[in-house]
Amino acid sequence: MKKLIIFGIGEQAEMAYYYFKNDSEYEIAAFTVNEEFKDREKLFDLDIVAFENIQEQYSTTEFEVFIAIGYNKINKIRTNKYIAVKEKGYKIASYISSKASIFTENIGENCFILEDNTIQPFVKIGNNVTLWSGNHIGHHSVIKDNCFITSQVVVSGGCIIGEFTFIGVNATLRDHINIGKSNVIGAATLILGDTDDNKVYMATATEVSRVPSNRLRGI
Repeated sequence: MKKLIIFGIGEQAEMAYYYFKNDSEYEIAAFTVNEEFKDREKLFDLDIVAFENIQEQYSTTEFEVFIAIGYNKINKIRTNKYIAVKEKGYKIASYISSKASIFTENIGENCFILEDNTIQPFVKIGNNVTLWSGNHIGHHSVIKDNCFITSQVVVSGGCIIGEFTFIGVNATLRDHINIGKSNVIGAATLILGDTDDNKVYMATATEVSRVPSNRLRGI
């Protein structure tokens, strides 16, 4: 089996541990974080090693690394750690669920693609991209580097999603549109046209009813 080190010790790292352990060809050897964030010695009975000294224990030829960090600061933190790991000379792993429907080979490194994703033919996915569970990525679409797509998102055919973009649950993108860099597209948002860089789109939240639940007669 291939040997893997997971960068991170938070919830994202715990999820990565579970998926790699139970549904991949990798054997997880350790976790790593920068020294200032190392608040314990072990996670899941595996050593947590200071990233600054990682090469002293784990060679770049025998071990690969996966950066398990979320979308903080519009994916910038994960991207910075991804670059730092590459600068140390490690090969970067990706996880693609065996329960996802994948019809493309154009998927980059440090991607985290969970169950029930449907990725159609001619899709291109860049490096350092997370696709949480249950998304539809339509044919001929391009997801550029350092994006995070949550769950139940519909990306219609021929879309281009710019770097560092975050897309929230149940968002829908119509076909053949260009999403700018560093967009934040909120939950349940409908995007029907091109967007500029650094834009935020938020759907209107459902309003609370004036009638309390204990006065409803039809339920």
